[in-house]
Amino acid sequence: MERFVFDTADEMGAAAAADAAERIVAAIERAGQANIILATGASQFATLDGLIGHTEIDFARVVMFHLDEYIGLDDQHPASFRRYLRERFVDRAGPLRAVHWVRGDVADPAAECRRLGEIIAEHPIDVALIGIGENGHLAFNDPPADFDTEKPYLVVDLDERCRRQQLGEGWFATLDDVPRRAISMSIRQILKSHSIIVSVPDERKAQAVHDAIEGPLTNHCPASILREHGDCRLYLDVAAASRLGR
Repeated sequence: MERFVFDTADEMGAAAAADAAERIVAAIERAGQANIILATGASQFATLDGLIGHTEIDFARVVMFHLDEYIGLDDQHPASFRRYLRERFVDRAGPLRAVHWVRGDVADPAAECRRLGEIIAEHPIDVALIGIGENGHLAFNDPPADFDTEKPYLVVDLDERCRRQQLGEGWFATLDDVPRRAISMSIRQILKSHSIIVSVPDERKAQAVHDAIEGPLTNHCPASILREHGDCRLYLDVAAASRLGR
């Protein structure tokens, strides 16, 4: 896993976006379209802003998936990841070739997982832009994460540390408001991406970054599995990198 450290989160996001843009353009030139995964949360603000600015990308040839969504939240809720990506990316990029939303408010979340799994099986992912949670999670695969399942999407339970992160970032008024379950892309599905670009700013993530890079490879730090991927690039600001020993 290559890593790059920048003085500020804005510089980090701009560099991650430039890397992603180059790979998206190459995929379009190679195959006529690019299939991408986008993450959400405060860690992705600068990266998504930077990606929108890359006008060399023909977004009409981009197919977008996202990582996860809370069960029980509609797409107008302030914490909905569909709303986040619609406002911060889709509406700004212009019409995409396709957007495959994770619909967390459907009556049957397991059926929604199967629906998405069938779609993503037909769209090999060129570039995944993701983050790392304070508890080391990838998407909503909290520790101990399932490293083995080949199901593309899962219904998962959110641990308290994950839920407190969502509260701390201001998405909910109280901890009781944070849902306890979500639909999440699986670890194995994330790892099927041709390229993975990870954006991680903020001292809050420093221990998770340390554990992912310098700790044991374990499902108790789900992000440590990224070390097994052949093309994963980690973009950090100095605060997120502050606990690295080398």
